Amino acid sequence: MEKILIYFMTGGVFTALIVVLEESGFRELSGFMTLLPVFTLVSYIFIGQSQGGLAVSQHAKFVLWGTIVSWVPYMIAITYFSPKVGPTKAIVIAMSIFSVLAILFIVVSNHYGLFR
Repeated sequence: MEKILIYFMTGGVFTALIVVLEESGFRELSGFMTLLPVFTLVSYIFIGQSQGGLAVSQHAKFVLWGTIVSWVPYMIAITYFSPKVGPTKAIVIAMSIFSVLAILFIVVSNHYGLFR
């Protein structure tokens, strides 16, 4: 349980820092930190400690391909829909697209035993 609390706190600290920087007018720094793979960085440190390098490598391959399949279309949808319908609706649309594509990716990956 202690490990889970540490994982939770680490992710929360990074998220809060990004938002505080944005709200404080440090948009470039906030943007840079948002581009950093913070959650994968922290996750891979903890996965590496508990499962080893092979598990990190397999997970990284899964995330790389999952990013191409689901995150890239998500960002394209945000870019396209935000000026047309506003940010909230654009996020809902983009998250719907992301979710469908991510679920399909996971189903296909599991079906074919990819990234194991």
